[in-house]
Amino acid sequence: MTRLIFIRHGHVEGLHPERFRGRLDLPLTELGQRQIQATAQTVAATWQTAAIYTSPLKRTRDTADAIAQACGSSCSVLPQLNDIDYGAWQGQAHSDVEKAEPQLYARWFSTPHLMRFPKGESLQDVVARTATVVFDVLERHAQETVVLVSHDSVGRALFLQLLDQPLSAYWRLALSPCSISVIDLVASHASGRLINDTGHLRGC
Repeated sequence: MTRLIFIRHGHVEGLHPERFRGRLDLPLTELGQRQIQATAQTVAATWQTAAIYTSPLKRTRDTADAIAQACGSSCSVLPQLNDIDYGAWQGQAHSDVEKAEPQLYARWFSTPHLMRFPKGESLQDVVARTATVVFDVLERHAQETVVLVSHDSVGRALFLQLLDQPLSAYWRLALSPCSISVIDLVASHASGRLINDTGHLRGC
């Protein structure tokens, strides 16, 4: 059995009110810094990790570095774990995009699987690159526990494909900052053991 521990990065600006953050290289807030320390201690106390992989953005690298330090390990950057490319919408407030392109904005929430961001990615693109991550992890780390530190969109796409769910179910999942999710892979079978757990963040 290979165990995947998926962790979303800590809190950043642009969550409330919400922006299309995507590949903006945002730093963690003070809350985010507290969250990553609590998450790191929980991971180190609960699992024996064989490897830690992270998206290249600063908010995920800082989260992964905290976990690696607590586990006495190191982490490696995987470009395939990068956040979704929102293209022309990146950095814009949701309210502004909704006013400028109401039909396309509504499509993102009603039929996300039929959406490509202007000059950006589709969910199918995200699924393709996260599938590569899973293939590599299974090849390199059979029977081991691996930590993936990434983003909300990447986690949703990853879980839907592993749990054999359609991309149209994208909005049925929620992944909070520094949440911990666990999926076990046995041969071709995947089992979701924990999704969006934030119990370790109560004191933050």
